[in-house]
Amino acid sequence: MADFDKLVVGFLVDEVVGGFFISVPPGHIACVYDRGYGVLKKVWGPGLHLKIPFWQVAKLFNAQILEYTIRHGFDINNKESLGDEPILTTTKDGKSISIEGSILLRIDKANAPELWENIGDNFISKVVRPYSRSRISHVLSEVNSKDIPHSRSGIEETLKNELNQLFADKGIVVEGVLLSEVKILENTAQTERIVFAAPAKA
Repeated sequence: MADFDKLVVGFLVDEVVGGFFISVPPGHIACVYDRGYGVLKKVWGPGLHLKIPFWQVAKLFNAQILEYTIRHGFDINNKESLGDEPILTTTKDGKSISIEGSILLRIDKANAPELWENIGDNFISKVVRPYSRSRISHVLSEVNSKDIPHSRSGIEETLKNELNQLFADKGIVVEGVLLSEVKILENTAQTERIVFAAPAKA
């Protein structure tokens, strides 16, 4: 299954009994578009639910926690892929750095209808990627390079809080931000020095 399909599963293909029912599997939710009222505010959880055939169309979303990966070699040709290339920024003391890691996110079940109605399917490219790039770049630019290894937990917590503030009205919840590797890009020999790479301790 493609990365994007893990998050936005798409229009239900398992409508049953002539389209009178929609089946929502565990770990998923469904939103319904009504041709008269638009996207309904109610969210359907796992189970079998009644709908009006032809008049109502259901969309299935994955409500589980998923990993948005920021790493070298990530292919972003598919703009809705769950990830990004390393983020480049400059620290407070003027060092150019490359940042890799992951963001654990999920769809806010209560606000899924607003996500679908206001942002649509392309919320990775419209919201998650640009907002994440901006916040990660900003937060790391406020830290001296020598302090990064000792401030990792604090940086991760700050990123989580700031991203949740940005995503609060967009139907997305960040469960955690995990930095896996930060490199200082040397200006001379075009080499990289790893600042840290081991996972943060719980």
